[in-house]
Amino acid sequence: MRTLLGAIAATMLVVTAAFAGQAEGKIKKVDKETLTLTLDNGKSYKLNAEMDLEALTPGTDIVIAYDVSNGENVITDMELPQ
Repeated sequence: MRTLLGAIAATMLVVTAAFAGQAEGKIKKVDKETLTLTLDNGKSYKLNAEMDLEALTPGTDIVIAYDVSNGENVITDMELPQ
């Protein structure tokens, strides 16, 4: 029974750590050289090279999901509301 509870707790910990957060706001700045997106609240997020950077322009509303990796907020998914 303890082994089962330990396995469940470990699984829950991994699932919780896999999704760090979600943020939304307006894009303040996109730095294509460092692949960094900054929102109007001042927080920065690391972009993936495969993301369509041309669609990301200052003033655009955005919702992002991110993980924290090596102290950086790394975007895992994004949505540009219409």
